[in-house]
Amino acid sequence: MASSNDRKWIGAHVSAAGGVDNAPLNAREIGANAFALFTKNQRQWKAKPLDPAVIRSFRERCEEMGFEGKKILPHNSYLINPGHPEKEGIKKSRAALLDEMQRCEQLGIPQLNIHPGSHLRKISEEKCLERIAGTVDLMLEQTEGVTVVLENTAGQGSNLGNRLEHIAGVIGQVADPSRVGFCIDTCHAHAAGYDLRTPEAYEDFMSEADRIIGLDKLCGLHLNDAKSELGSRVDRHAPLGEGTMGTTVFEKIMNDERLEQVPMILETTEPARWADEIAWLRSL
Repeated sequence: MASSNDRKWIGAHVSAAGGVDNAPLNAREIGANAFALFTKNQRQWKAKPLDPAVIRSFRERCEEMGFEGKKILPHNSYLINPGHPEKEGIKKSRAALLDEMQRCEQLGIPQLNIHPGSHLRKISEEKCLERIAGTVDLMLEQTEGVTVVLENTAGQGSNLGNRLEHIAGVIGQVADPSRVGFCIDTCHAHAAGYDLRTPEAYEDFMSEADRIIGLDKLCGLHLNDAKSELGSRVDRHAPLGEGTMGTTVFEKIMNDERLEQVPMILETTEPARWADEIAWLRSL
């Protein structure tokens, strides 16, 4: 891989069907130098432990293909709610999240991307953020070397994370903030009301993210266009340049020196086009 390209780590959320060790192969096929994956079936609460042979194969393939740990941004199961307001719900979510953190440990991946959580309209936002921070503390106490990466959300329903202040609020409450970072999803930001469509708007947003959270804590980006309108709070991804966001934001991202060596992950809706989208991003 050319060194000029290696400054920007671009990939997609690839399939791990048949074993997590297939994910680096799938990433290589689309010309990626970064990738995301689910470390278990994200539609199930529990999964059988990772096979030691699969762990070894995953590590070997990543090393062979140049996917060092920081270029990999796994995503947790959408079933998990780190801010669940009820006793059984939070217990189940925390057990499932710990399992995923431990899988990252086993695979040599130093970070796990999570959605902050939802209050389900049963507790206040403040109480929910406190619960999310408590969940993060429990994860960090029981693992080593894995950073929790909080992703901004569109704010659908009762989901928190649609305001940068929510993410800063969680980080500000955890015991070890050095092991907590954040991920910017462009579609989610747009849906939450952060305009990224002009050079000036993009710079304003990045300045706000730096002021409220700190860009030194940025661990990843999800590069998605949006089918939904600005401020709609509806999370619907679109192929790059084919939604309501335009192409300026992606050009700005690709030329932003602050975003070098941060994994940028496509979650656009047509996997067959990922190789072309990666090539287009690099052309910018």
